[in-house]
Amino acid sequence: MELFTNQVLAGIATGAIYACMALAVVMIYQAIDHLNFAQGEMAMFSTFVAWQMMQWGMPYWGAFALTLIFSFVGGIIIERALFKPLAKAPVLTHVAGFIALFAIINSVAGLTWDFTIKQFPSPFGSSPFLGSQLISTHQAGMIGVTLVLLVLLFIFFRYTRVGLAMRAAATLPESARLVGINTSWMIALGWGMAAAIGSIAGMLIAPVVFLEPNMMGGVLIYGFAAAVVGGLSSPLGAVIGGFLVGVFENLVGTYIPGVGNELKLPIALALIITVLVVKPNGLFGRTIVKRV
Repeated sequence: MELFTNQVLAGIATGAIYACMALAVVMIYQAIDHLNFAQGEMAMFSTFVAWQMMQWGMPYWGAFALTLIFSFVGGIIIERALFKPLAKAPVLTHVAGFIALFAIINSVAGLTWDFTIKQFPSPFGSSPFLGSQLISTHQAGMIGVTLVLLVLLFIFFRYTRVGLAMRAAATLPESARLVGINTSWMIALGWGMAAAIGSIAGMLIAPVVFLEPNMMGGVLIYGFAAAVVGGLSSPLGAVIGGFLVGVFENLVGTYIPGVGNELKLPIALALIITVLVVKPNGLFGRTIVKRV
């Protein structure tokens, strides 16, 4: 029972990272109806920026805040420079753009900071949480940050004019344009918010997996799995999906013989396929009906 509880709590902590990445994935998907395959690399690059500022002597939270601003602005610039001209292009053109962006960011990060593993500090420490050996303060901090982020997003999208405009631009772009909403800039703001949320995921996971240019490859797959499980149209579903995927992979790796850590990633891919076959809209996704 202690092993089961330990694995569930560890899975929830890991799932908090997947939830952050899934939130970023959902933000982009709601804006342009495509998955951003470079989302993980954007998060990785932002984490390197935070690490560099701390190497220059900046306190953690100062580097954290500046990294969020850098990521937000960077996301908007990428959308304006690369994907706005591709707005009416075929889906495969977008996919090629995402793959190119993935390769460029990864190569630039490797060229700038090299591919050696670096340690990234944790703002919460690594001691047992409240004296319990089942969960560390960093893991508890990851869960707390994810929940706070979800609440802030709920308030933003439900009670602010910009949030409501972004929702309208994502669900009914033609109607939104008719009432004066600049849907193009709403998409750009979605990119900026997704990049900022992804940077939070990168800075939270870097103390666990260590910092290097390829650190987000597996995390992005789990983020996709979480988004698909929860529903690509639901931020709440993305968070719940992240926690479910984290717990699921831990329990499968512990109790199914022969799985271990080596087959956890294929398990996530199998989970994506299963959900797409059984319930394509995810657990909390909505079915979009169009009149013809």
